[in-house]
Amino acid sequence: MKTRFFTLAALALALVACNNDNENLNGDPVAAQFTANIAPATRASGTTWTAGDRIGITDIGNDSQYGNVPFILKNGKFEAEGKVIYIEDAKTHTFRAYYPYNAAGGILTATTDATAQQNLPAIDFLFASGATGDKNNPVVSFTDKTAKGGEDNSFHHRMSQITLTFEAGDGVNFSVVKPERYTLDGLLLTGTFNTADGIATADNGLQTGELTMNLADGNLTSSIILFPQTVASLPLVVNYKGQEYHATLTVPEGALLAGNRYTYIVKVNATGLTLEGCAIGSWVDGGGESGAAEDLGYSIQNDGSYMVYNADGLLAWNKAAQKDESINCTLTADIDLTGKDWTQIGTWPGYSGVFNGQGHRITGLNFSAATTELFGLLNLRGVIKNLQLIDVNLYGNNGSAAGIVDQNNGQIIACSVTGKISAYGRTCGIADLNYGSITACWFDGTLKDYESGAIVRFNYNTITSCYWGGNAEQGEFRNFGGTVDATKVDGVTVKWQTAVDGMNTALTDNDYQWALGTDGLPVLQKKQ
Repeated sequence: MKTRFFTLAALALALVACNNDNENLNGDPVAAQFTANIAPATRASGTTWTAGDRIGITDIGNDSQYGNVPFILKNGKFEAEGKVIYIEDAKTHTFRAYYPYNAAGGILTATTDATAQQNLPAIDFLFASGATGDKNNPVVSFTDKTAKGGEDNSFHHRMSQITLTFEAGDGVNFSVVKPERYTLDGLLLTGTFNTADGIATADNGLQTGELTMNLADGNLTSSIILFPQTVASLPLVVNYKGQEYHATLTVPEGALLAGNRYTYIVKVNATGLTLEGCAIGSWVDGGGESGAAEDLGYSIQNDGSYMVYNADGLLAWNKAAQKDESINCTLTADIDLTGKDWTQIGTWPGYSGVFNGQGHRITGLNFSAATTELFGLLNLRGVIKNLQLIDVNLYGNNGSAAGIVDQNNGQIIACSVTGKISAYGRTCGIADLNYGSITACWFDGTLKDYESGAIVRFNYNTITSCYWGGNAEQGEFRNFGGTVDATKVDGVTVKWQTAVDGMNTALTDNDYQWALGTDGLPVLQKKQ
């Protein structure tokens, strides 16, 4: 890959014609000479000019003769490549220039896909205009003259740049393993650059796409160049140790602007990604302003399962599971759903994945619907385990209500529900109908006193080592040939410690077990 770089000092390169005789003693044409500054000091590509780089220069008033004339870097100076630009009259001539040179000139098409990102200088379009010269002053200066009261005729970036810097967060050590790659979605990757006016334009009519960049050789900073475009946010996926971590880059002002660099610091934590905002750095002056970044709250594993660590992440899994009811979900932190809208999971044939709470708590589950449960239908292959629902407030406004699931055909293991459950119809703490197995679960709270069951309403299969407290009088309202082992904690003959011991006898093969918490109720702990 070519290497090019502009030092932080003003860069003035002489673009010298093959015939650089400035004298005009006989009134003959004079060969124009060019000097150029590039603003900013630092190129998007972060590389240096090398021999063979080419710039296209046009005499605006005489473009039919001197239009898109190539100048090439030789021996540290730019020289006219073949054709020399002469000033042949007494008029003042105005010039424009662009980089990188293209023989066709005009409106150039380009892509910023992953292949193009391997040669950043080729898509780092620069443009300068307004520099003047005449026979008596044939040195045409593409420089910034504003400090002396003049105009800025220097080269400027016409594309946008995003720079991501990856840092190790909580529970992560990059000295052992570094992120492998990242993907940004929602980008317009193709567009045009007009060499006549320096405007770079994204193909707004096309569908947005993904850009995946490998982090080669352990690099933790990556820059990409893109066409300016209107975009409010960009989904980001980081691949680390075979897992996917998701977040969203929020773009300040809702657009990637020409000449701006957008810098994000992305921390990879054991539980997901965090982003420390966006600094907008103009390549011209290095200024900045604050932006926002959103943490999506989940990561996706190679098998498509979700690792969830906040409410937004759980809702994102919910949305995905509405379309594919086999997607596994594992909680890696407690979840607060206060103020969030929950949509019941599981329509026919039902949820068939594994929902593993890993001993974590979901609080703030508060909603009213025809039937209100975390899950609607659990398929015979479905599993819900190691989950605690705390202080629920559920109301079934046109039917029944239960804490975990409406109809269980699968397995519910080591789950608990506390709070208030009411309904137009019947209520129950764990499941309304049980055709599967419920093991080592408990409920403590208030149910409507009408055909209620603390664990289930109708049981057709197996309930093992379950317990309840609260106002319910029975563990199941009615048993249809199944097996029921459910006991009320009355605080006298049966206490919650009794329940803990009884439930753990049924969890010998489970990775979580119950222990008595500080509030006197069972809590889940990782099995030692």
